[in-house]
Amino acid sequence: MTLTLPFRPAYKWVALGNTTIGALMASLDANIVVIALPSIGRDLPGMSALTLLWILLGYSLVTAVVLISFGRLSDQFGRKRLYTLGFVVFTFGSLLCGLSQTGAELVVLRMVQAVGAGLIFSNSAAILTDAFPADERGRALGINQVSVVVGLVAGLVVGGIVTTLWGWRWIFWLNLPIGVVGVVWSMLWLRESATRDTAGGIDWGGNLTFGAGMAAVVIAVTFGALGSIGATEFWGILTMGLGLLALFIAIERIVPHPMVDLSLFRIRAFTCSSIAMFLSASARGALAFVLVFYLQGPALRLSALTAGLFLVPLAGTLAVFGPLSGILSDRWGPRGLATAGLVISAFGFLTLSHVGANVSFVTLLPGLLLVGAGMGTFESPNRSAMMSAVPADRRGFAAGTGMTLAYVGTTTSVGLAVLVMRIATPLPNFEGLLLGSSDPGGSVPAGPFLLAVHLVFLLSAALLLVAALSSALRGPAPGLGAAVGSASRTAPAR
Repeated sequence: MTLTLPFRPAYKWVALGNTTIGALMASLDANIVVIALPSIGRDLPGMSALTLLWILLGYSLVTAVVLISFGRLSDQFGRKRLYTLGFVVFTFGSLLCGLSQTGAELVVLRMVQAVGAGLIFSNSAAILTDAFPADERGRALGINQVSVVVGLVAGLVVGGIVTTLWGWRWIFWLNLPIGVVGVVWSMLWLRESATRDTAGGIDWGGNLTFGAGMAAVVIAVTFGALGSIGATEFWGILTMGLGLLALFIAIERIVPHPMVDLSLFRIRAFTCSSIAMFLSASARGALAFVLVFYLQGPALRLSALTAGLFLVPLAGTLAVFGPLSGILSDRWGPRGLATAGLVISAFGFLTLSHVGANVSFVTLLPGLLLVGAGMGTFESPNRSAMMSAVPADRRGFAAGTGMTLAYVGTTTSVGLAVLVMRIATPLPNFEGLLLGSSDPGGSVPAGPFLLAVHLVFLLSAALLLVAALSSALRGPAPGLGAAVGSASRTAPAR
């Protein structure tokens, strides 16, 4: 069903408005819970540090696992249909999250939310790419993609304010009116643009090995970091997870209708953009998590509200540089802008790697501005290059693959940050920090904790510089329209 609007705006703006709201809502929830973790830990009965971590990691893990398959399903059954379903599932999951009575319930219901987020993310970029001509695609994808990254950062600000004023349950209930508007909007005014590639079915072998492999790796890292399993179990589960991921790649090479279209990686622009996206997400994925515990923990001991306000410059620079870089990318091509953005972010992380125990807002500001400006400059040109490099009937695949790489990188980044922070901090003190003990500043030594923060940010800077190298090697863009044509010849539809 499609309804004609009385003032008849161009369809591309209808699509942009709806997908931007959807991406913002789903990404906001990925981080809005981070700053509320101490409050949740104090409020829900029987909460453990491990359960608290999985409230965060379960969301990103499930989103990463389902994205590619949902992208494939959108190519088969229609992007509008599955995108609208994503709004419904996410909104219903948000309602239930706010009603959770135990930590285990909240972990499971966050995973329900993640299924809805996967449906939204895997279809929004493809809907936009179909709606906009090639010479305007960078700007549109830039606005949409920056809404994802701004949502990730703004979630910290909004989460701090809402948790302080109304309590943590309202961070989920805020999604309800947005979700209802999104459902009605997409049902009435979005068009179906998929080519309906109905060949083949679901790649069950690929889905199971990828999902089980990712889960095993994250379980090994988090359970090992918190001492829930011994060294033998840690290495056994980690090896099993990596083995399943290797089996996943082998399966994708031989099945007739794979979960991941590996032929897309024959396209140089797509491959280099994908590597850059994964490394960028691996670098910045733990930023919010580390900053929240730096600001509220033994270093500064700020309230949730003040900690959220400290991060406003990060969200502000993203909001400015994201759309701007998309417009410039349409004019000058993505390679230079995306590469420069990664280098700028690397310098920002290097600046943050020197933070101390008594830093002020002004001292923290340059690093946050550099990281935000660099992230905003990178995201939209890189996404535009990825989507424009592939043929139209594979854009669902490309969108799902790109977002999967981003969420796999984010999940890995948080897991590694937890591991580093745990190694530097005694286990009882680290658990007290996560659970929001009444005096985290007095229970956790600031020196070892700051060392862990410095190491995480130095690792992030190194990953971003490697990502910049991959971005620079993607080759010059001959023109977005030409890129699509070239992709069609290079990677024919299966």
